[in-house]
Amino acid sequence: MIDSSQLVVPGAAALFAMLILLIVLVVRRRRSDHAFTRALDERGERLALALWATGERYWDYHLPSGALRRLIGVAQRGGTGGLIEDTLQAAALIHPDDLTAARQALAACVEDPAGRYNAVLRVADGEGGWCWVRVRGRVIERDGGGAVVRIAGTALNVTATREAERERQIAAEVLRSMSEAVAVVDAEFRFVSVNPAFLRMTGYAESDVIGRTADMLDSDQHDTALQAQIRLQAADEGRWSGELWQRRKDGDEFLAAVELRTVHDPELDTRLHVAVLNDITQHKRTEQELRYLANFDTLTSLPNRSLMSERLSRAIIRAHRQDRRVAVLFLDLDRFKDVNDSLGHAAGDRILRAAAVRLQQTVGAQHTVARLGGDEFTVIIEDLEHASDAERVAREIINAFEAPLMLDDRREITISPSIGISLYPDHAQVPTALLKHADTAMYQAKAAGRRTFMRYDDNMDIAVRQRATLSGALRKVLDRGELRLVFQPRLSLAASRITGVEALLRWYSPEHGDIPPNDFIPLAEESGLILEIGEWVLREACLVLGRWRQHGLDAMTVSVNVSVLQLLRGDLPGVVARVLEDTGLPPHLLELELTESVLMANAEQTAAKLQAFRALGVSLAIDDFGTGYSSLAYLKRLPITTLKIDKAFVDGLPHDAEDAAITSTVIAMGHSLGLNVVAEGVEAASQMRFLADKGCDEIQGFWIAQPMDALQCLAFIRNWRPEHLPRPPAPARAVTLP
Repeated sequence: MIDSSQLVVPGAAALFAMLILLIVLVVRRRRSDHAFTRALDERGERLALALWATGERYWDYHLPSGALRRLIGVAQRGGTGGLIEDTLQAAALIHPDDLTAARQALAACVEDPAGRYNAVLRVADGEGGWCWVRVRGRVIERDGGGAVVRIAGTALNVTATREAERERQIAAEVLRSMSEAVAVVDAEFRFVSVNPAFLRMTGYAESDVIGRTADMLDSDQHDTALQAQIRLQAADEGRWSGELWQRRKDGDEFLAAVELRTVHDPELDTRLHVAVLNDITQHKRTEQELRYLANFDTLTSLPNRSLMSERLSRAIIRAHRQDRRVAVLFLDLDRFKDVNDSLGHAAGDRILRAAAVRLQQTVGAQHTVARLGGDEFTVIIEDLEHASDAERVAREIINAFEAPLMLDDRREITISPSIGISLYPDHAQVPTALLKHADTAMYQAKAAGRRTFMRYDDNMDIAVRQRATLSGALRKVLDRGELRLVFQPRLSLAASRITGVEALLRWYSPEHGDIPPNDFIPLAEESGLILEIGEWVLREACLVLGRWRQHGLDAMTVSVNVSVLQLLRGDLPGVVARVLEDTGLPPHLLELELTESVLMANAEQTAAKLQAFRALGVSLAIDDFGTGYSSLAYLKRLPITTLKIDKAFVDGLPHDAEDAAITSTVIAMGHSLGLNVVAEGVEAASQMRFLADKGCDEIQGFWIAQPMDALQCLAFIRNWRPEHLPRPPAPARAVTLP
């Protein structure tokens, strides 16, 4: 029988040995598994670290729980990296506005057989802000029924890339929408890129430009040296700016403002040039037009006051250095206002243009001719040795205007200038004073009878001040009652009786005494007071004649002079009708006198206006006939009743052959047209006899009587007898009655 203890011992040893063996095997297995696991962990860690180095972040998402495990960092551990992870709910990480997009991407992933997940979302950046990430992943686990359990993938922060792309898109859109042309060229100035504005500006298509050199746009207005200089400066300094003429595809040229900048790429060792072009052709034209308008008169193309002053200043500086003289000639066209009002402003402008051409041709292109405004011109004469040289030029100008000016419609007109002269350094040292003195001298030339020139002297300032004083006093004459009328009789040669009178205006000022009409009438016209004064004269003349009619002078007529301003600016027909109605004077006893220059300047337009007077029954007379500038053929178109021969032709009678011929012709012509002819300024019996022999109807002048006030004239007319013809009052010429 076997002792049980003996059976146990061998069995225990074997069991222990087997246990040891099992433990060894387990330990070995565990060591092997641990090594394997450790190797896997190391490989995973290295993969995670590699992803981390690329900026990608590992994540996996558990769908049933909504938990998101992610790699958030790497920690140093015993000389090797350690991974830092966290787990949170995905909804807490994603921006609220992007949750819908995330769910839609998840739904697409679940439905996708390949199980792909793609989305771009905003997620919390861990610092209280948000960043854009591109999320990519795949399904890594499904349950027994094939439902997705887990998705894993990577996430990449694309905030900077997204911003860069956004900025690139904005820049591209700005470039496309720019009105400036932009071109990018390489180091050899070959086109690399152009924007739409460049294509619109040049007329080329993009395919026409890319790869070709910028020489295709070069204009012949710039030489090749300039192009080489631009390229050299752009290469050396990295920039160039300026204005270049460029040529479009159709050959037209345009002026471009060019800004050129050089861009270097050190990595690729390349150089690009960015050129920005602006078409400034129209801008330059506008700038030139503004500069022209600032310096030149648009009507005559002559320098204006501003440019003339600048040139005069420079001329004075040169004259001072060279010890020479400078002359300023101030010109004004005589009676241009009457011509302008009669012919119209369009014709007046043509006259001014023709006068400007005549003036420049006379003095030469080397001298400055300027228009100051209206009918005023100035001439600057440099390099004068003697004052007489300026007078010689003035004389040449006056002689040049003897020839008629040709208007655009081939109509000729004769107009004369009055010229004032001032000299540097004789009269003034500065431009303003020279102009002022020349202007003063010009007014003295007009006062001297026009169509002449005067050189300034200090006494002229006194006359100017007197003129200004009279102009101020003239505004008060009606209120003060300083105006009066005098009357000069008209004698009918056939009936040897006084048939009418001419009313003449006189001004007596308590401060200045008797002022001649030639002094104050132009002032009244310049100021516009002639309208008010003219109506007073008309009314006063009609009242006087009305009183004379009460004394039996029923057939007596009265003539009243009318200014061009009254005819063209005021409602003269209405004024005449109102005065006749107020005074009760029969219209046929009133005669209106207008100068030939006023009537003949624009006979066709004037004729229509004069018909209104004839409709009233008022007579019309041409005063100073024979001194005008227009054709006598217009005379028959005007509703005129009387011609008055100017005193200038009567003075030479009967001995001056030319005056005799002109006077005889005017009388015959007037009678052929059925007009009454009156000779003015008769001062001698010989003149009266000549006129009577030629059939002149009436005469007027000192040989009959001087102008008298209303009472004296009434007495003269009532006492007039044919056998008591008066002697001429002036002792200058003795006349014996026949």
